Amino acid sequence: MHILLSKLLKKRGLETLEELNKEEKEWFQEKERLLSQNDEISIKDFEKFCENQLGIIQDQWKNFDNSSQKNERLIIAHTIYSTILKTMTRSKLEREILEDYLEQLIK
Repeated sequence: MHILLSKLLKKRGLETLEELNKEEKEWFQEKERLLSQNDEISIKDFEKFCENQLGIIQDQWKNFDNSSQKNERLIIAHTIYSTILKTMTRSKLEREILEDYLEQLIK
């Protein structure tokens, strides 16, 4: 458990999370999850972010009341996010192909 959460438990005179009621326990677990997250984002996190953005953009395209200017901006944003995803996927695929090729050369 994060040191600050441990100190808070001790200040309340408690030793473990099991001594808390359900709501308090959930609160502590959520705060533990937040405090234990890495400050750096992973490539997988970034891919997920781009995919979510694409989904949001596609949902906004369904609105027939969009102005042409908004649709143009949505197209630009969609192009950017999809290009980023394609580049990330292509790099991964190229690396896998190269690794396979080098393994075949080694055999």
